[in-house]
Amino acid sequence: MQIARFPRLRLAQLPTPLHPLPRLSRLLGGPEIWVKRDDCTGMAGGGNKMRKLEFLVADAQAQGADTLITQGAVQSNHARQTAAVAASLGLACHVILEERIADTDEDYAGNGNVLLDRLFGAELQYRPGGTDMAAAMVELAEQLRAEGRRPYIIPGGGSNPVGALGYVTAALELADQAREQGLVIDCLVHGSGSAGTQAGLVVGVSHYRLGFPVLGISVRAPHERQHANVLKLARDTATWAGCPAGITPDEVLVDAGYVGPGYGVPDERTLEAIVLTARTEGVLLDPVYSGKGMAGLIGRIRQGEFTSHQRVVFLHTGGAQVLPAYRKVLDAAAADLPQVITT
Repeated sequence: MQIARFPRLRLAQLPTPLHPLPRLSRLLGGPEIWVKRDDCTGMAGGGNKMRKLEFLVADAQAQGADTLITQGAVQSNHARQTAAVAASLGLACHVILEERIADTDEDYAGNGNVLLDRLFGAELQYRPGGTDMAAAMVELAEQLRAEGRRPYIIPGGGSNPVGALGYVTAALELADQAREQGLVIDCLVHGSGSAGTQAGLVVGVSHYRLGFPVLGISVRAPHERQHANVLKLARDTATWAGCPAGITPDEVLVDAGYVGPGYGVPDERTLEAIVLTARTEGVLLDPVYSGKGMAGLIGRIRQGEFTSHQRVVFLHTGGAQVLPAYRKVLDAAAADLPQVITT
């Protein structure tokens, strides 16, 4: 596999940090938890989508695009990062936001990532939940072409074989850092949504024979659908990247037990994970992705699925910019949970 043959913009601040979470590990009684800080990729406050956008926007520029089109939920981290990249490169940006969550308040509708989208100059459109968002982007692209623009469509989450290349390279980056620090990784855990991050990691781990499993904690889809989504995209990415060996179903590990009430709606386990991580390590998670991912890791530790002698890396995909949109529920969670004191 020769990733260097694909166009790439250097947008992210890489490598992102890898460090232990000793107080959270002690509080939970093991394993030794480490965190890979992809919330620290830089632009727009950071997040995992920046790795994907390095390849996607380079592809857009190679095709002569002057406008980026993408889509996501109202508080999409991907939309924020895409809007920021467009602004930094002098490209127009159109974002279609799907109203997936019912009964939202003014914080959710206008704060957090939505505020940042507007600050970065993105043109926002809204669609009701259940809309065919891929078709909506195609329709918008046709309108823009009729106006003389040259649009480039980026799928939700940046999750296609081009974008997933960002996490093929991230797998190798993580392995190099672990080797330098004498860290033997027993499992890599993260929140899995549009599948691009997990698919890229699975391809990277498989191709480079890194030897650790990648466990995706689903944040939206049930097990069968999420497994199928990740497997298909991993296989498509492997083919696109020129990997000689295919990806087997056993290489895709998914836990859909922490979705809770639905996408973007945190339950008590997610809120506890956010508060515990903040109070033990000063690390901010979000209620949509990283909070559910950490809730899954904590839940599996409490179920005895990891021993105290193992080392688990949690991939922090970012999202702290969304926290103001969840102000009321987070205030309540912070008040309900006791202070955490560990030595």
